[in-house]
Amino acid sequence: MTRSAKRALPLPEVMETAAPPRNALYERLGALDATLVDRDTRAKALDRFFALPSGREKPGRFWRVDFESIVPDAQAVASAGAQISVETNDRAVIICDLATAAREHPQLLARVFGTTAAGTTKFGALAHALLTNGVFAYVPPDHACDEPIAIHSHAAAGAAVFPWIVVLAERGARATIVERFTAETDAFVCGAVEIVTAENADVTYAALQHADDAARVIFSRAARPGRDARIAWALADIGAQLAAQDVRISIEEPGADAHLATVFFPRASQHVDFVSTVEHRAGEATSETIVKSAARERGQARFLGNIRIAPHAQGSDARLRDDALLLSPTAHVDSVPALEIGANDVKAYHGATVGALDADQIFYMESRGIERDAAERMIALGFFEPAIERFPTSALRDDLRAALAAKLS
Repeated sequence: MTRSAKRALPLPEVMETAAPPRNALYERLGALDATLVDRDTRAKALDRFFALPSGREKPGRFWRVDFESIVPDAQAVASAGAQISVETNDRAVIICDLATAAREHPQLLARVFGTTAAGTTKFGALAHALLTNGVFAYVPPDHACDEPIAIHSHAAAGAAVFPWIVVLAERGARATIVERFTAETDAFVCGAVEIVTAENADVTYAALQHADDAARVIFSRAARPGRDARIAWALADIGAQLAAQDVRISIEEPGADAHLATVFFPRASQHVDFVSTVEHRAGEATSETIVKSAARERGQARFLGNIRIAPHAQGSDARLRDDALLLSPTAHVDSVPALEIGANDVKAYHGATVGALDADQIFYMESRGIERDAAERMIALGFFEPAIERFPTSALRDDLRAALAAKLS
């Protein structure tokens, strides 16, 4: 993959089936490229996929999605059907596909690939088992990227992709990465993103998922910032029939500063499942999680937000705020923030709200001559702004606002 060029990366196809023969799925692993992941490692990852619970159990009969039943069809694995392209003009940055990284930069790749919590989730294990390719981005010491690195991924109709993106930022490096993911009808996506930084690095990773309403998109994302480093996730799930994310930040060095902002908006019969986990394993570090979600018609969503502070992580400062907006009586959003605090000299806060539009605000705007529908759209769009502001680049923020406005129309 060359800079400012678009290169298609072949990825396998997978479909769900009620009870696929497990032996056939293991047999198919031998047909996958062993350059990145050898067969034994793939088999162990597949073992974990079958053994691990999803952590997304159905809370009631009204819940439409059973994550435990999502299993790939052995006959569909290893088919092509996706394109990934990367655009950057920065010659100091190494950008290549994972196969090239494994051949030409194995030591750099090994510092990140498989070392974070991305592969420890059920679907992270599935992505590891069926991985064929992805993207590797390396930012050298004390280098600041002037422009964002753009990653564009697309899954064709009926195709399945298992993309894996790896980012390594050295001491004092600065970079912004913007990922845009689209998928056509009936596409299946199971991917992962891993970010590791050295001390004093600063990495912002933004992702806008705008798949077809009949696609399914599942991502496992994990970051490990270095000492006095900053890591920021800004994630938006706009499309897909099923959109699920598991985002984990492991703070293992003092002085780290971690941020997570997410926006999602299921409507019609869409379902969004978002799990975030911030682990403070070192003291004198900060984290902030902001979640803004809305649902209308029969849209369903669930946010599980975890903050864990280890007993020795004194001086930690962790905050989580989750606000959900219900725009229809049949919409449903669950919010489950959780704190696990083992230290006694910390600041920790979480808050969550789930509610409808403020009737007083609507009345006030109507009294100023604004029609009710327009007033509701304006209030709803304003509700998302605290999270939208965390997304890098004005173009990305404008695209996100436009996508949200379209869902409100």
